[in-house]
Amino acid sequence: MATVYDCEDPATRPTGLAAAAAAVRAGRLVVTPTDTLYGIVADAFDARAVADLLAAKHRGPDMPLGVLVGSWSTIDGLVGAVPPVARDLVEAFWPGGLSIVLPHAPSLAWDLGTTRGTVMLRMPLHPVALELLREVGPMAQSSANVSGQPPATTAQEARDQLGDAVEVYLDGGVCASGVGSTIVDLTGETPRLRREGAVSAEDVSRVVGVLVTL
Repeated sequence: MATVYDCEDPATRPTGLAAAAAAVRAGRLVVTPTDTLYGIVADAFDARAVADLLAAKHRGPDMPLGVLVGSWSTIDGLVGAVPPVARDLVEAFWPGGLSIVLPHAPSLAWDLGTTRGTVMLRMPLHPVALELLREVGPMAQSSANVSGQPPATTAQEARDQLGDAVEVYLDGGVCASGVGSTIVDLTGETPRLRREGAVSAEDVSRVVGVLVTL
């Protein structure tokens, strides 16, 4: 049975975060607010938990998961090399609504789907998500909805779609942005815009210079 914790209430927030951290460590699924949309998360290094996350969304490995991180420095251990343009984007937009795609470190033992050796990383601008990340480390993440259905901007919308497939729901109120993150692919010579979302392509271009749009 899923449990919902009101993280806007200072009295219940610590209990909710502790329950969420325990659930992630046990290989269970959690829904957390972010600055963009509600996300469904799991331990990024637990293959079974990642598979359960994909199943909860009715989604296959051909649509790989991203990874949320709790600090700028975390990415150094997750990717092979961090190019200067990635650090520029991190400094400009993290924490916030920008995801970056980079080649992941070859030594990492994870399976996020058909990533072709890459990983999509983001540091969210939401205190609940950041507290959870700092407690449990990087988490595999996707929007908290069944694939093809509207994304969730409240915990109740997420629960209506995902139900008891998720063990803990952290209710942080309505998400401020209501749109997904902007995705910039840094795996080639020139940054490529995969999706425009919470951060405008114009703002990204101010940082990276040339930005190829798909």
